[in-house]
Order: sequence, then structure tokens, then C-alpha cells
Amino acid sequence: MNTGSDETGEAVAAADGTKSEPALGSRAPEFIKARRALHLSWQVGVFIVGLAVVVAGVIMLPLPGPGWLVIFGGMAIWATEFVWAQLVLRWTKRKVTEATQKALDPKVRRRNIILTTIGLVIIAVLVGIYVWKFGFEMPWKIKE
Repeated sequence: MNTGSDETGEAVAAADGTKSEPALGSRAPEFIKARRALHLSWQVGVFIVGLAVVVAGVIMLPLPGPGWLVIFGGMAIWATEFVWAQLVLRWTKRKVTEATQKALDPKVRRRNIILTTIGLVIIAVLVGIYVWKFGFEMPWKIKE
């Protein structure tokens, strides 16, 4: 079987067992794609729903909530219809995979563990000095 996608746009396996990425383009049902006005309306609806989700994610960035996760969810909604969003998601997936592989590298993990340990020791020393000098009183209640 050839590497690529079948008629449904799903990724198909190549002869070597790897999966290729699905074809770019609209994933709207065929009866919608067959009618130009309906397809344009569908695209406008997908854009508006995706925009609402992305805006909600941006609002969640400074507020409590999974802001980045919601933003990527909105991008995934857009990617069902727009090639530019599909390309952005593919690029993001590649970068996340590269970062994951880099983070799992034993040298990088060892360095991160050492830096974390040094940081925790420094924080423990500073807290110890504070408690030794001021006791367990909070800074806004210190008597001079």
C-alpha cells in the first residue's frame, strides 16, 4: 500500500509500518462539500466556533484554567477545515515530539535533576536563615 491517506483522509500505514500524516484539506462531509454555499457556511461556522474556543483559551492564560490546552483545542477545530491550521498543528506536534525526546535524554535529565537539587538546597538554606532570624512570624507581622 502506498504511503498517504485513503479516501476518508485517515492516515494509512506505509510498508515499513510507519504512519504518514493525513492529507491536507477540508474534512467536511461530502454532501456539504458538494454545495458551494453550504460549504462556505460550514467554513464560517467552523471558524466562529474555533475562534470562540481560542479566545476562551487566551482569556484562561492569566486566569485559572487550561489556557494552552484550550487554545490548541480551538486550533484543532480550525484544522478540520483550514489547511493553514493543519500545518500549524503538524509543526506544533513535531516540536512537542522533539522536546519530549530531548527531555528524555539521560544527559539532559541528569542536568535537570542536579539543577533542581541545587535550587532546592538554596531555597532550604534561605528559609532556614529566615526562620533562624525571625522565627515563624510572617513578614508583615515582624516587630522591630
